[in-house]
Amino acid sequence: MTERETTRLVAWSQELRRVHHRLREALSVTRASLADGTPGEAATRELLLYCHGFCTALDGHHQGEDRTLFPAIAAAHPELRPVLRSLEQDHSMIAHLVGSLRAAVDRAAPPEELDQHLEGIAAIMENHFRYEERQLLTVLETLELAAVPGEVLGPL
Repeated sequence: MTERETTRLVAWSQELRRVHHRLREALSVTRASLADGTPGEAATRELLLYCHGFCTALDGHHQGEDRTLFPAIAAAHPELRPVLRSLEQDHSMIAHLVGSLRAAVDRAAPPEELDQHLEGIAAIMENHFRYEERQLLTVLETLELAAVPGEVLGPL
């Protein structure tokens, strides 16, 4: 194996960390926009933009994992299938929470309610990311997967 191939293999673990970091930042920006509390139509549009961007990025990340990354890991490491099932269940739960947030944003729910939605997503998302990193980063350092990172880990 060449040095370049080794670098690409390790890059999957680094890329996952980068994507998780960007998603955490996107959630932070979304929550800060809500906490700003600036009244009016401009503030509502800004919050809609942040929520839409964050929700789309998070959904894309999980769909890419479910569609491409997890099947590759399961093929190379069948012993991790229970871990992958648990992570996929988290994806489903997070998608439900994100759907509830989108519905609340669409009906212009009050800031307190939106913050509750974001708090719930933040708690589950952080727990999920930490578990995923503990369970998969070492595996990702040796995973041979010829794919575009955006297709595997989402459009972030």
